[in-house]
Amino acid sequence: MQRIAKFFKVDCQEYIKSFDADKAEQAQSIWEDIVLPKRATMYSAGYDFFAPFDIDLEVGESINIPTGIRVDIEEGWVMMIFPRSGLGFKYRVQLDNTVGIIDGDYFYSDNQGHIFCKITNCGLQGKAVHIAKGEGFAQGVFLPYGITIEDGVSAVRNGGFGSTTK
Repeated sequence: MQRIAKFFKVDCQEYIKSFDADKAEQAQSIWEDIVLPKRATMYSAGYDFFAPFDIDLEVGESINIPTGIRVDIEEGWVMMIFPRSGLGFKYRVQLDNTVGIIDGDYFYSDNQGHIFCKITNCGLQGKAVHIAKGEGFAQGVFLPYGITIEDGVSAVRNGGFGSTTK
């Protein structure tokens, strides 16, 4: 198996920026407990992302989760983020962008490549969902990618969502 990436936590001060100013102390406490993604079994393709705090979603509600995680990925690879299968199957919880794409150069962005996951309880099952702190809610899978022969891109990223189209 090829080893092509390494997970890190973003700096505490970067994580605190994800919260309202009056929640800085709470955010620091959450950051201290963040667990890096890991595989559950030796044949798992996905690295589980764990909820940094309790999440409760009524039908139709969404939340943008600051994971506190960043990932350094070798050239030629990408990480795709999907919801955990059980949450999708039991509750129809899904990522708002359906699949998150984490490019290798995101690691070097001003926000340290802080990965956020916005999830919604679509409510097709008619049930509220509770995700306990430390429970897996998403999974990242590393995949190789290719580029076209005539590709001549030389632009450099600085930013997250939507930054490559600006």
